[in-house]
Amino acid sequence: MKSSIKNTLKTILPILLGVFLVWYSYYSTSEEDRSVIIHYIKNADLFWVGVSVFLGILTHLSRAVRWNYLLQPLGYRPKLFNNILIILSAYFTNLGIPRSGEILRATALATYEHVPFQKGFGTIVTERVIDLVMLFLIVAIAFFLQTDIIWGFLQQKGFNLALLLVLLAAGILVLSLGMYVVKKSKSKFALKLKTFLRGLLEGILSIFRMKNKWGFVLHTLFIWLAYIAMFWVIKYTVLETMDLSVSQLLVGFVAGAFAMSATNGGIGIYPIAVSSALAIFGISKVSGDAFGWIMWISQTLMIVVFGAISFLILPLWNRNK
Repeated sequence: MKSSIKNTLKTILPILLGVFLVWYSYYSTSEEDRSVIIHYIKNADLFWVGVSVFLGILTHLSRAVRWNYLLQPLGYRPKLFNNILIILSAYFTNLGIPRSGEILRATALATYEHVPFQKGFGTIVTERVIDLVMLFLIVAIAFFLQTDIIWGFLQQKGFNLALLLVLLAAGILVLSLGMYVVKKSKSKFALKLKTFLRGLLEGILSIFRMKNKWGFVLHTLFIWLAYIAMFWVIKYTVLETMDLSVSQLLVGFVAGAFAMSATNGGIGIYPIAVSSALAIFGISKVSGDAFGWIMWISQTLMIVVFGAISFLILPLWNRNK
C-alpha cells in the first residue's frame, strides 16, 4: 500500500509542479506581456522551428545507431528500426511518468530482441552516464566562456561553494558505505541486488569492449552538437535574441537541460529556466519566455507526435514475437 502511494506521488507530483509553474508563469506576467509572448509564439518563423525539430529527430536516429554499438559487445544486434521505435516511445512515456522510459526501453528490448533486461538496462545507464559527462563538459565550457557574468550572478543569488562541496562529499560517503554494506551482506535481497548490479556493470563496461569506439564517440558528439544547434536556431524566432552569441546561448541551453529533469519533459519550468538564464545577458523576460516556450512547444510536440506513432507501431511491427 505504502509503495503504491509512493509510486503514485512520484508520478503525480512532477505533473502538479509543472502545472503550477505554467500557472505561475502565466499570472506573474502582465496581460500586455502575455499578448506579446503569444504573438511571438504564433508568428515564430516556421523555417527555423522546422530546422530545430529536424535536428531533434536526427538526435533520436543517432541514439538508435549508438545504442547498437553498446549492445554488440554483449552479443546482440537489434534491428535499427526497433531501436528507433523503442527510443521514441520511451521519450513519449517519460512525458507522462518520470523515468518510465528507461524501464520501457529495457523491457521492450528484452521482449522484441531477447536482450536480458539487466544487460539492456546497463547499456541505457551507460548512455545516461555519458550524457551526464557531456552535459557537465558543456557546463564547464559555458562557465569558462562567460565566467565573469555567471560567477557574478551566482554570488548575487547567494551561491555558497563551500556548502556545495560539503554536500558532495557527504553524498559520496553515504554511497560508499551503502555499497560496502551490500557487498558484505548475505541476505536474499543483497544477493539479488548483486546479481542485478553485475549484469548492469557488464552493460556499462561494454563501452570498453566495443569495436566501433570512434563511431560511438562521433555519434555522441553529433547528438550534443545537434542539441545545441536546435537550441541555437530558435534565436531567429525572437527579435531580441537574434544577436546572442553561441557562448551566451550555451548558458540558456544548460539551464534548460537541468530544468528538463525537474518536471515531466520540463513542463512549466523549462521556459522559466531559459528566460532566467538569458536575462543575465540583458534579454527581457518577455523575449526570454517567448524563446523558452517556442523551444519547449516545438520539441514536445515532436516527441508527442513521433513518440505516440512509435508507441502504436512497435507492437504491430513485432506482432510475430
